[in-house]
Amino acid sequence: MTALLVIAKEPLPGRVKTRLTPPFTPPQAAALAEAALADTLAVAARVPADRHVLVLDGEPGAWLPARFEVVPQVAGGLDARLAAAFAGCDGPALLIGMDTPQITPALLTAAVCWDTYDAWFGPAADGGFWALGLRSPEPSLLLGVPMSRADTGGVLHERLRTAGLNIGRLPVLRDVDTAEDARLVAAEATGTRFAALHAVLSSARVGART
Repeated sequence: MTALLVIAKEPLPGRVKTRLTPPFTPPQAAALAEAALADTLAVAARVPADRHVLVLDGEPGAWLPARFEVVPQVAGGLDARLAAAFAGCDGPALLIGMDTPQITPALLTAAVCWDTYDAWFGPAADGGFWALGLRSPEPSLLLGVPMSRADTGGVLHERLRTAGLNIGRLPVLRDVDTAEDARLVAAEATGTRFAALHAVLSSARVGART
């Protein structure tokens, strides 16, 4: 039974995307986070999987598609929360975050295929990772991995390699963390809620300065 997991925070002002503030206000940063999450979930819902799971810190909102089940994140560091998400799966699982609204159904569909690989690894431009897939979920692969550092992705990839897994590599994508990230992702993710909202908010900021 293949599971597609999306790990996310409820998009509340002051709790998400705080590195976008400034130039964006906390409500604007939260709105951008909600748009990115809605885009991510909409794409994930189109991917063939037996389970579509939102691993959520907070409460679901109107942005949640009907086909998703929601499980709460456990307490602890991000490594423990990711490990617990995989521990809740009884078969192959692909986990992604809410920070890459530029993903496509084709990209994720390729990563829920287990004919060749034991693991899928999606590196992020900041040195982290945006996707991790495991044919046989093993939470210990994540426990103790230092998170939110420039070497996070490298440490995790080395763990997968040392475990003897045959690793499929996904494209490098940029997470939305800073205002510059948001600008670059919006330019790439044309046609998304995130790109449309970013354009509106950016235009409003330019107008306010003139």
